[in-house]
Amino acid sequence: MADFIYPSARLIAGVDEVGRGPLVGAVVTAAVILDPAQPIKGLADSKKLSEKRRLALFDEIKEKALAWSLGRAEPAEIDQLNILHATMLAMQRAVAGLSLTPDFVLVDGNRCPPLPMPSQAVVKGDSLVAEISAASIIAKVTRDREMAELDRLFPEYGFAQHKGYPTALHREKLTQHGATPHHRRSFAPVRNALIDADVLAASQPATL
Repeated sequence: MADFIYPSARLIAGVDEVGRGPLVGAVVTAAVILDPAQPIKGLADSKKLSEKRRLALFDEIKEKALAWSLGRAEPAEIDQLNILHATMLAMQRAVAGLSLTPDFVLVDGNRCPPLPMPSQAVVKGDSLVAEISAASIIAKVTRDREMAELDRLFPEYGFAQHKGYPTALHREKLTQHGATPHHRRSFAPVRNALIDADVLAASQPATL
């Protein structure tokens, strides 16, 4: 984390998202303001941590952070706005939900949503900035748990396994079973599965 030069601000929030690529579920964002008096060891990009380590850090971040908040955009919002604008909206919601107002916001990636305070995009921020790493962990654990819950509701799709990403298994199940109400209908594999289902239904002989 030493390579990044922090802005001179008192309360710095880190923001990250999880779930831009999946075909199902919300895009989940988190905003975290860490407490300098209670450092957390081992913060890193959530994707590079084991699930066990992520879960332990998830609890530690919630316990030690000065403030943390979740934001989200649901599949219908993603379909309406597109994934980029829905992600920006979810990030705004995460920052707005913080119990403390940050002086400065550091956002993972190459662009920031419009915010009422100064902000800076940090490419690979989840590996460079502790606050963004913490946000990535909070967002990923939250979304993974939502996928596990969706797996219980729709066990035939394997959501706990692929987390909604467009793997070969997910595409196969989408073709077999069609889309759930939680799928993003604007994403091509889902849209194509819906078209195929409509074509198949139209080709079936009418029954009296």
